[in-house]
Amino acid sequence: MVRIGPIDLGDFPLLLAPMEDVSDPPFRALCKKHGADLMYTEFISSEGLIRDAAKSRKKLDIFPGERPVGIQLFGGAEEAMEEAARIAEAAGPELIDINYGCPVKKVVSKGAGACLLMDVPKMVRLTEAVVKAVNLPVTVKTRLGWDDNSRNIVEVAERLQDVGIQALSIHGRTRAQLYKGEADWTLIAAVKENPRMRIPIFGNGDVDSPGKARAYRDRFGVDGIMIGRASIGHPWIFNEIKHHLRTGGHLDAPTLHDRVDAAREHLERSLEWKGEHEGVVEMRRHYGNYFKGLPHFKEKRLLLCTERDPVRLIQLLEGLRTDYDPTGALGRVA
Repeated sequence: MVRIGPIDLGDFPLLLAPMEDVSDPPFRALCKKHGADLMYTEFISSEGLIRDAAKSRKKLDIFPGERPVGIQLFGGAEEAMEEAARIAEAAGPELIDINYGCPVKKVVSKGAGACLLMDVPKMVRLTEAVVKAVNLPVTVKTRLGWDDNSRNIVEVAERLQDVGIQALSIHGRTRAQLYKGEADWTLIAAVKENPRMRIPIFGNGDVDSPGKARAYRDRFGVDGIMIGRASIGHPWIFNEIKHHLRTGGHLDAPTLHDRVDAAREHLERSLEWKGEHEGVVEMRRHYGNYFKGLPHFKEKRLLLCTERDPVRLIQLLEGLRTDYDPTGALGRVA
């Protein structure tokens, strides 16, 4: 049984990775519905929370059906991270997570995210400050190191555990790799096998199928797996993996009807949470993922991505059911 503090996550939990502009409440609800065990918010700027920035505050929204949820923070200043952690705690999550893995330039240039892998003592100080500021479990998501010359995750893991984190998620790439190349899980396994480590270790990177999830679990011995990009447009992956781990078999791929249902639910939840304009505009990044593999979808996607009327958008989605095949058979994509 895997536990983070008082949170019971089952025997081999599957976590939804925190993804900017993706893992918001509408998307989290779909992933929870299809088997995810632990959610994380989009990452939230500590400075933005302290300034009471509307966008940062909005990301604190949590809904009952998606729990347990962790609020993920990033920042490079101890006092700001402390104060932001207290604000996040007041929003009522099950845990607080710290992002030391984001590789994008606008985050790294502010001394946050993966930048802290170049200054482990500062990373430890920031983490300890957050642990002491809140009463919730604190977890961390990070990478193997800054580059191939500083793959220091074994040391980082020990030091973060020593200051009180209660779980660690590791993306199997360095910051220099961004999302390119193949994730290296051997160092994730080295952290898990370290006799000093007592906390759950979750692996992240390149798990995009039930077979790969099983192979990585068996080979690298992690306590659970964090799924990111493979869930975009395919929230079914969580239950697909669980079914395969439990039975060795494979669930049928989602039909066209399943995909229309999911895209429509995602849109309707986005409209409800974000309002009409934002809900319409921000869904545009998802249609291509939900209907990936459909023949001649380019024209349909253009209509979905230019339409501004929510009622018409729902009509367009519903029309896909019969535009391709009344049985949905053409919508099956393995």
